[in-house]
Amino acid sequence: MKAIVFDAYGTLFDVHSVVAACEREFPGHGAALSREWRAKQLEYTWLRSLMGRYQDFWRVTEDALGFACRARSLPLSAEASTRLMEGYLQLTAFPEAGSALSALRASHKLCILSNGSPRMLDPLVANAGLQGVFAHVLSVDAVKIYKPSPLVYELAPTHLGFDRRDIGFVSSNFWDVSGAASFGFQTFWINRTGAVPDPLGYSPVATLTSLAELRA
Repeated sequence: MKAIVFDAYGTLFDVHSVVAACEREFPGHGAALSREWRAKQLEYTWLRSLMGRYQDFWRVTEDALGFACRARSLPLSAEASTRLMEGYLQLTAFPEAGSALSALRASHKLCILSNGSPRMLDPLVANAGLQGVFAHVLSVDAVKIYKPSPLVYELAPTHLGFDRRDIGFVSSNFWDVSGAASFGFQTFWINRTGAVPDPLGYSPVATLTSLAELRA
């Protein structure tokens, strides 16, 4: 294995670190709103891919927030929307991410491959102090379709210059692991919550509970 490619949202960065911001805007609804927001965010990426109607991840995330608030009858002002969306530029990296990446970087090229748009990913990497860690930070924006399209996974071998079979892929999302395995990557599932795998016909090389276990 010559390179390791990481999903960003939910794998390196905690998407639910926006719960506190959601709670400030809508007391008593923070956790539920965050869950609904994330679920709709993913759903819209899949629907837009199937319809061939791409919008970048910022727009998709904003639309998902609006829906989640309407579904819960929460009045979302333009100012509140701006504050919550800004939270997505400052998501917290998981505690073990820095040390795990540092250890792996000594022997492998590292890369991010994400649904996020460049204007969302660049601040995340910078805020987490991870500049210079990754050989590439790749966005689906280059191909205008979302994971799990094979066109997205193809970005990694194209930019890294390695055969897909020589690339490891790490994600906390089982649908993403399945898409990457179908493409031909060696896959690793970060299953922090004890989730049940979907019956999509693919299994990861290993199922781990945190990024800290990857090196072993």
